[in-house]
Amino acid sequence: MPLLEAQGVTKRFGGLQAVSHVDLTVEEGEIVGVIGPNGAGKTTFFNCLTGMETPTSGRITFRGAPLPSRPDRVTVAGVARTFQNIRLFHNMTVLENVLVGRHTRNRTGVLAAIGRGPRYRREERDALDTARELLQFVGLSPLAEHLAKNLNYGDQRRLEIARALATDPGLLLLDEPTAGMNPNETAAAVDLVRAVQARGVSVVLIEHDMRFVFGLCDRVAVLVQGEKLVEGTPQEVQSDERVIAAYLGRP
Repeated sequence: MPLLEAQGVTKRFGGLQAVSHVDLTVEEGEIVGVIGPNGAGKTTFFNCLTGMETPTSGRITFRGAPLPSRPDRVTVAGVARTFQNIRLFHNMTVLENVLVGRHTRNRTGVLAAIGRGPRYRREERDALDTARELLQFVGLSPLAEHLAKNLNYGDQRRLEIARALATDPGLLLLDEPTAGMNPNETAAAVDLVRAVQARGVSVVLIEHDMRFVFGLCDRVAVLVQGEKLVEGTPQEVQSDERVIAAYLGRP
């Protein structure tokens, strides 16, 4: 059984069909790339997978169960994401940002939180331990008490990944994780994504840096004008004439 299976996913906005009958499967432990020219429907497809948009038609399952249509429930189900435009709590510390993600796994009710009973204190300790471990994992431990807004661009990307991992996902969706990065930061991002995979988390990423995608992904799917044009190994996709034509603008 695939970890994630999207079948015939379609999304229309009025008369505009942004995504048209897209199929995608993700297996346990895979890194899958989704590429395509600007306006191909990649982010809309991600939004459908994460409950930020409700597909007009189609079916999405995660671990064999229908994926909920609300982002908070998608997160609880085990799917986390980052965004093309970084979305951090800029006036909170690095550690606090990760704790926000971890609290999606807390089960303490309102009354227990108000009373600060043993279960509440235990969950708070566990959340703090997990957040610190994740900051060490992404290389941000020395900056734990810094405000998120004071981090450089590459470190903000790392923090967003740490916050997503704090939700304990089985699948992590990365929307243009190397956008705006220099070559050294991009190389570090490759290592980080592979380390995420080594933790047992599958990854689906949207990216325009073809060297990053083809050097990292197990499979690559190409979207053009909302439709899946081709899917295969990086070698198969790179040599496909339809992909070359799509990127060069030829019919």
